[in-house]
Amino acid sequence: MSALTAPSVLGAQARRPVTDEAAVLAAAKSIHAKVLSIDTHVDIAPANFAESGPNYTQKLPRTQVDLVKMEEGGLVGAFLIVYVGQDTALNAAGFARANAQAIEKFDAIHRLTDKLAPARAEIAYTAADARRIHKSGKRVIFIGIENGFPIGSDITNVQKFYERGGRYMSLAHNGHSQLSDSNTGERDGVWLHNGLSPLGKQVIAEMNRLGMMIDVSHPSKQSMLQTVALSKAPIIGSHSGVRALCGHSRNMDDEQLDALKKNGGVIQLVAFNSYVKCNPAKDAERAAAVDALRKEYGIAPGSRVAVQRAIEALPNDKRNEYLAKQEDITARRYPADPAATVKDFVDHIDYVVKRIGIDHVGISSDFDGGGGVDGWRNATESMNVTAELVRRGYSEAEIAKIWGGNLLRVMERVEKVAGK
Repeated sequence: MSALTAPSVLGAQARRPVTDEAAVLAAAKSIHAKVLSIDTHVDIAPANFAESGPNYTQKLPRTQVDLVKMEEGGLVGAFLIVYVGQDTALNAAGFARANAQAIEKFDAIHRLTDKLAPARAEIAYTAADARRIHKSGKRVIFIGIENGFPIGSDITNVQKFYERGGRYMSLAHNGHSQLSDSNTGERDGVWLHNGLSPLGKQVIAEMNRLGMMIDVSHPSKQSMLQTVALSKAPIIGSHSGVRALCGHSRNMDDEQLDALKKNGGVIQLVAFNSYVKCNPAKDAERAAAVDALRKEYGIAPGSRVAVQRAIEALPNDKRNEYLAKQEDITARRYPADPAATVKDFVDHIDYVVKRIGIDHVGISSDFDGGGGVDGWRNATESMNVTAELVRRGYSEAEIAKIWGGNLLRVMERVEKVAGK
């Protein structure tokens, strides 16, 4: 079976598993070369966008994504992320620091397409832009905003971020913001707003007005459901998993998936090991055992660096005892599970397709932000995801939807709502 005929033949099989590996690879190569593939979450470091020295135009040794890796892996588009971590200081000084960090990342992304590689990459502001840029042979660069914290208490910053190219934004990250509760409230049951704050609700209306997609990947479940009720446009989960397969607070449960379908939105399944494959019970037992061990040796809770320094400060005999007990916990009593694979990742895609349909699922990596599974560790391995979809009998048209078509459909709808 040739690469030219494989996609149509395989597509006709109505998702019967394909076992002929030669046919799988031929079909995957052909499909992957044609579809507008979009990874909706790639973190960045501004230092990799400097005009002098190594930058994103080259194959950088310590990044999972750069232009070379995208070109080699046939990854057409990526949302580069303006991410600012959550600060507990919800005041003017904290907002100002966060805003400055956000602007630095906006500027870095524009530097890539304006100065560093205008012949190889271009920013897409609309779904139509993405299709045009793809046809030109360039990489399609979108901008996503992870955490609305940098807008502070000034709602006009939403429009300023939109004008800089931001085409989606989440209202919280890990920790409650001035706009929304975070999923992290599930750890201790402490909430700040019981969903969205009054300002957060105003921001949703403003995002609808402008045509900016609302991302619900980090906010709490209550915030997500309130967002669905308020938004006049479809929403997205830019990098989430399925809670039924991995019981993490970052993942969506069936009630959320059903609400997402009713809203017309899309969940971009994330290839992040901890959200693809997890054992919450064992993880909790391991954490409790480590906490008890630290308490036994007088090591106070703190950052990894602080804990490591406290361990090193123990007398030699006590330190050796501690390390032996720690190894017993982590290597024998509660060993880590094998790493998640591309197959485990596509299990999440299968689940969503079966639960709410082929029109509501997409793909994200969270590369350079902790993402990656065996078989898709960086952008050069992107075709492995396509190959696994082909193995499971997905047609070329279905794969095109999963790799970017569904996301662009939502983007177009958000644009139309803004136009009204």
